[in-house]
Amino acid sequence: MKYWWIIIGMAGLTGCARFEPRPLAPAQTAAQLEARSLENAGLKKFLEQALGQPVKVWPLPEWNLTTLSVAAFYYNPSLAVARAQWEVASADIQTASARPNPSLSVTPGYDTTTTTLSPWLPMFSLDWPLETAGKRGIRMAEARQVALSARWDIVTTAWQVRSQLREALLDEQVAERRRALLNRAYQLQDQLVLRMEQRLTAGDVARTELVAAQIALQKTGQDRLDAETRANDARVRLAGILGLSAPALAGVKIDYSLATNLPPALTEPGARRVALTSRSDIRGALADYAAAQADLQLEIAKQYPDVHMSPGYQYNQGDNQWFLGLTLDLPVLNQNQGPIASAAAKRHLAAAKFLALQSQVIGEIDRAVAGYRLAQSQAGSGERLLATEQEQAGAMEAQVKAGAADQFDAVGAQLELANAQLVQLDNDTAVQRARGALEDALQYPLDALTPETFKQIAAASPATETHP
Repeated sequence: MKYWWIIIGMAGLTGCARFEPRPLAPAQTAAQLEARSLENAGLKKFLEQALGQPVKVWPLPEWNLTTLSVAAFYYNPSLAVARAQWEVASADIQTASARPNPSLSVTPGYDTTTTTLSPWLPMFSLDWPLETAGKRGIRMAEARQVALSARWDIVTTAWQVRSQLREALLDEQVAERRRALLNRAYQLQDQLVLRMEQRLTAGDVARTELVAAQIALQKTGQDRLDAETRANDARVRLAGILGLSAPALAGVKIDYSLATNLPPALTEPGARRVALTSRSDIRGALADYAAAQADLQLEIAKQYPDVHMSPGYQYNQGDNQWFLGLTLDLPVLNQNQGPIASAAAKRHLAAAKFLALQSQVIGEIDRAVAGYRLAQSQAGSGERLLATEQEQAGAMEAQVKAGAADQFDAVGAQLELANAQLVQLDNDTAVQRARGALEDALQYPLDALTPETFKQIAAASPATETHP
């Protein structure tokens, strides 16, 4: 027993983790964020891993939806937060698997009446808890399901990032095309106003017609400025989604072409059934339900008390006295019914949330399929109207050359064609948005990424420079 102090000292040194402070320096992190670019060597490595092939030319001469998606998965702060939350949930598995530590009690005593031997009465005892009813295994199972749910949340966040990225790309592409068409329409409208002014002098048109043309010219000019503003706003939003500053995209060439062909199978009932069982939010909700069920199982197991073994020793005036204690709770006043009822209600809530989510997904898919078919129909009608306008403009040019019509009529026909092109641009944009909505509803990428590759890239944890 003279070595008892050694035992206590060793017990105090069992902890091996050491605290290392990592303070955040706002100025330093801001500089790191502003220094991010699409030329980063770490991004190149992450892109090669994602695409499964080496990148021969770096920086990329041109970026598209696929490569920009990978860049967003590398830099986007929302995904960084989702990954950190998964790391926290994964660490909780280790906490759940830990066995309770025993405790050592030291109770020194002193006998003031003794006249023989030592008056000291040192006593030592251990409290060794033993969990029953498989509580540790249930606790670990619950923690694993919570971590699994957090991992699926990463994929869900990645889909949100992807959707925002696709919308920003589409908005910038549409704004640039609209601006080009409006420039052409403005030029034609200006020519029309000049010719109408000449006709007004000759008395061939009324002043009200000229005023209407001048108002249309001003409106076209305003629309042109609005398109330019929208293009700039889309570029800034694109940079924010990528986790970059706007200057980081200066000079970056982007291929704005999005998916044009939609696999017919994606509009069939089978695709909906797959989505209803494999979407990341569906899988996450299933994990939440499994965690709630494990929590209920754990609360039921807590009806059975844990056992505390308490061996001890006392040196009593020359006598070595050993004893063994046994402690357990007596479930006579309550049988953990309150926590059991609460856990059962939470499991019911998780089931209700899962069914509500499935119902919501069904509605999203149905709306996306119907919206896509309607957009396709409108785009088809628009293409036929555009073809008619093109034929009419060509016929008017032929009449002008033949002397059967003047340049005023030709300009008017060209202006009608420009307006028809603007209408068709809106139709094509609607088709692209409908495709995007269907892609999001089914969580099926319509580019070079497969669904499984998408999940793997999203869940990967790149080593970005987010903190000192």
